[in-house]
Amino acid sequence: MIVENISITSIAGFRFGNAGDSEAGTGCTVIVSEDGAVCGVDVRGGSPGTRDTDALSPLSARKVVHAVLLTGGSAFGLAAADGATRFLEERRIGRDVGITVVPNVCAAVLFDLKPGKPHPDAAMGYSACEAAFREDAFLRGQTGAGTGATVGKARDIGHCMKGGLGWAAFRIGKLTAGAVAAVNSIGDIVENGSIIAGTLADDGSFANGEETILENYAGRRDFFSGKPESGGGREGMNTTLVCIVTNARLDKADATRLAGAGHDGIARVIRPAHLLYDGDTVFALASGEIDTAPDAVGILARRAVESAIISAVKPPGESKHR
Repeated sequence: MIVENISITSIAGFRFGNAGDSEAGTGCTVIVSEDGAVCGVDVRGGSPGTRDTDALSPLSARKVVHAVLLTGGSAFGLAAADGATRFLEERRIGRDVGITVVPNVCAAVLFDLKPGKPHPDAAMGYSACEAAFREDAFLRGQTGAGTGATVGKARDIGHCMKGGLGWAAFRIGKLTAGAVAAVNSIGDIVENGSIIAGTLADDGSFANGEETILENYAGRRDFFSGKPESGGGREGMNTTLVCIVTNARLDKADATRLAGAGHDGIARVIRPAHLLYDGDTVFALASGEIDTAPDAVGILARRAVESAIISAVKPPGESKHR
C-alpha cells in the first residue's frame, strides 16, 4: 500500500492552534480532542517541565485527555494550560462532574526565556484554543511553541540557528498518524545523514554538536544549564516537545508505547538528543476510530516525528535559515 503525505489538520477528531508573541520570542501550541482521546506520554529529557502527566500512566484511572499544550516559557509557561482549561470548560468540553465539566489538559514546556520578556500565560493559552476553533491556518516555523526556539547550542547562543514548530502526517489505507514538534534542541538537526541546522563554527559552517561536546568532555556537569558560573551562559535553550495524533484505537499502554516510538523519531534526526538539560517529552493521542496493529501506528508515527522536526527548521517551500 502507498503511504500518503497529508495535512495534519485532516486527521479527524483533533483541532490545532497556535498563539505567540514574536517580540517576546515565545508562544504556545494546543492540540484539542473535543470528545477526548486516549493519551500516553514518554519523558526522556533530563530536565522536563510538565503538567498532569502522572495521570497518563496506564495504572491511573484517567481515561482520556481533551487537550495537550506545548509551550515556551519554561515553568512559567505552564500557566498557559490554565487558559486552555478555561476555554474548554466554557464550551462544556471535559469530564462531567455535575457542577461543571473538568477538561483534562496536559502540558509540557521548553526553555526559551529572554531577559525582561513576558512568558506564555493563561490568555495566550486561551488564544491558541480560539485559533484552533476558528480553524486558523496551522503554520510551521517560528510560530506557536516554536516562536523563540533555537537549535544547535553545543557552543553558545551566538553559534546556534533558529528552531521552530513543525508538523507532518501520513495515511496508509484508513490509518492516519501525524506529529507536531516544537524544536528547541541543544543538538543538530539531520536530514538524510547531513546536518541542515545546528551548531555553527566561527566561519558559519556546521561545527557538529556531538563532536563539540566530545571535545569538551572534561567540562563541568552543568555546562549546558545556562548558569553563568558553568561557563556556558546559554540562554534560549532547550528541549524538543512532540505530540503524536492518530485515528487508531489504542489503550493507554499502547499509547504510552507509541509515545516511546516518537522518541525514536527524535533520535533519528536530532543529534544528540535527550541530554541532561533537555526536557524532551512526547505525547501520543489516539481518537479510537479504527482497529489496527499498534506496531504499524508506531512506524507511521516515527516517520511523522522525523518529518515534523525537519519541517520546523525547514518549512516546505522555504530555504533553511540562519
